[in-house]
Amino acid sequence: MEFPSQLLYAQDQVLLALMIFIIMLGMGSSLTVDDFRAVARSPRGVLVGFLSQFGLMPLIAVSLSIVLNLHPAFAIALILIGTLPGGTTSNMFTYFSRGSVALSISMTTASTVMALFMMPIILSVYTVRFTSQLSADMRAAGAETDFVIPTGNIISSLVLVLVPVILGMILKRKSPGWAKTAEDTAGFMAVLVILYLMMTAFVRHGKLFLVTPVEVYIATIGLGLAGFFFGYWFSRLIGMYPLFQRAISLETGIQNGPVSFAIILLSFNEPVQSQMLWLAILYSTFIVMTSSIITLYFRKKGKFDWDTYKNIQIHNRLFGTEYVTRYPKGFLPKRLVKDPSQGTVPAAKKAYSVSDS
Repeated sequence: MEFPSQLLYAQDQVLLALMIFIIMLGMGSSLTVDDFRAVARSPRGVLVGFLSQFGLMPLIAVSLSIVLNLHPAFAIALILIGTLPGGTTSNMFTYFSRGSVALSISMTTASTVMALFMMPIILSVYTVRFTSQLSADMRAAGAETDFVIPTGNIISSLVLVLVPVILGMILKRKSPGWAKTAEDTAGFMAVLVILYLMMTAFVRHGKLFLVTPVEVYIATIGLGLAGFFFGYWFSRLIGMYPLFQRAISLETGIQNGPVSFAIILLSFNEPVQSQMLWLAILYSTFIVMTSSIITLYFRKKGKFDWDTYKNIQIHNRLFGTEYVTRYPKGFLPKRLVKDPSQGTVPAAKKAYSVSDS
């Protein structure tokens, strides 16, 4: 597959950097110090999310790369995306799917910080066979050096994209109104980034869509779908409750695509940079589509337990945090009996008592 020497022009990269800054600023604007404290107080859901994010997703990415026999540059990009944290997009889809937004934000917070440590380790372990192939190809072409994963550059890139997150947290503390505006803008900005990159790539390099191997399309679509599937069933298998299951599923499948653009542009050089960037663009495009479908399914399936949860919240506001909502025996489906209602309020831990009458 022949690739253009430069997929994005200089002005595109400047605009992309600005968009990434706004997205990460918005993400930071949704966080407070209490969110980090909540992670420490209720670690179970975050731990499950951590295992899904940094355990399942990299393994899925490696498996897809091997089974589909992807070109090494595509394989490394897929594994890199598989190790990324979640972002504001996953929080937005969790909200619309009637999942636990509190857990989604906690997972995003924890995974963004942990990515600094986990990404270099995972990439160094899982990309060995692909870096070896690239090194062999480079030497066959006359190069005198081997291809290595630029771990230092990747860490620097992650630190760089965390700066606007910290600025967003400061903004939320100083000016909650402006922080809310930045937060609301971030999720939609992520979609605009993808649309912009797709349109510019189509106008300048339209033939790429035709010559891209079908295996690459399968990998980019399959990574997200597998993340949704395994995140949902893993959390369900260990006894997480429905609102948690939906949050973990979406947080696992939706990786922070804009951050992958930043890492690739700041850490890798041609000829692999454009190939990696192209796969990241395709993943980010298809994840928006598949997330929308999954969200509609979750939203419909979770209507009853979401309504029950909101009903309990209203009762607690009206009658106090010690009030226990009781339902007639048999009214609640089995999945909701003794459900602590995702633990967003202390009283919810008692809320699903079932009346004996």
